[in-house]
Amino acid sequence: MQFYLLLSVFGFLGAFSVLPLLTGYCAASYGRSFWRWFALGWVLPILSFLVLFVLIARRYLDQGERLLEEAKEILAAAEAAEVRR
Repeated sequence: MQFYLLLSVFGFLGAFSVLPLLTGYCAASYGRSFWRWFALGWVLPILSFLVLFVLIARRYLDQGERLLEEAKEILAAAEAAEVRR
């Protein structure tokens, strides 16, 4: 009986840690702190994911941010072409 209780607790923690891991991974992919968002995902799992989603969406909906990303890509391509010469 105790074995099944322990197994169910570990199963719950494993299933519950998926959202904080996903939140931390998304945050790290966009240049934010993995550990900060991972911890926030444990404390407020759904709210932290929604807040991160809004921050990322706001970044992509901003025209200035999109132009900045395009300029970075153009400069990186030009620098790579210059290095090949």
